[in-house]
Amino acid sequence: MNAPAIKRRIGAESSETRALIVTATAEVIRDEGYAAASTRRVALRAGLKPSLVHYYFPTTDDLLLAVFEAGAAQSDAMIEAALAGADPVRGLWRFFTDSSRTALSVEFLALAIRRPAIRAKVAAHSEAMRARQVKAIKRAIGERIAGTDSPPPAALSLILAGIGRALFTEGALGVSAGHVEASAWVEQWLDRLCPAPDGAD
Repeated sequence: MNAPAIKRRIGAESSETRALIVTATAEVIRDEGYAAASTRRVALRAGLKPSLVHYYFPTTDDLLLAVFEAGAAQSDAMIEAALAGADPVRGLWRFFTDSSRTALSVEFLALAIRRPAIRAKVAAHSEAMRARQVKAIKRAIGERIAGTDSPPPAALSLILAGIGRALFTEGALGVSAGHVEASAWVEQWLDRLCPAPDGAD
C-alpha cells in the first residue's frame, strides 16, 4: 500500500518575502519579457536564494498567476477611480492610453497564448472588467447612445481599449504613423458623444 502523499508546505500569502518575489518577477517580465522570468533570474532580482522562490511558488504558473493577480488588482483600482469620476468615458480612455501598465499587460497577453492556466485567468478578469465598464458607460451616456449611430456600450469599451493598446504596442516598435490623428479622432468623437461636464478636464 502506498504511503499517503505529504503535502508540501507553501509560504504564507501575507509574507513580505512573497510580495518581494512577486514584485521582482513583475519587473523582470516588464523589463526583459516573460521568457526571462526564470526562478534564478527572479531570485537574483529580489536578492534571494532560488529555493525561496520555490518555497513560495512551487510551480512557474503559481508565480505567474500571483504576478497577474497583483497587477490586475492595481488595474482594477485605477479603473474604478476612472469610472467613479465626473467623466467616466474619458477616464477609461485615459486609462487605456496610459502606458505605465500596458507593457506588463501585453506580456501577459502573449504569455496567455502559451499557458492555459494564465489564459483562463486573463480571460475571466477581462470579461469582468468589461462588464463593469459597460455598466458605467450605460449610466453615463446610455440614453444618448440609443438615439445615435454610435456603438453600444460594450463595443465602445472594446474600441477604446483596442485603440489604446494599438497606440502603445506600435509606439513600442517605433511606429507612429496615424497615432496623433487617431488620438485626435477619438477625442473629437467623445466630444460629440459625451460633452465633458462642467469642471471636468
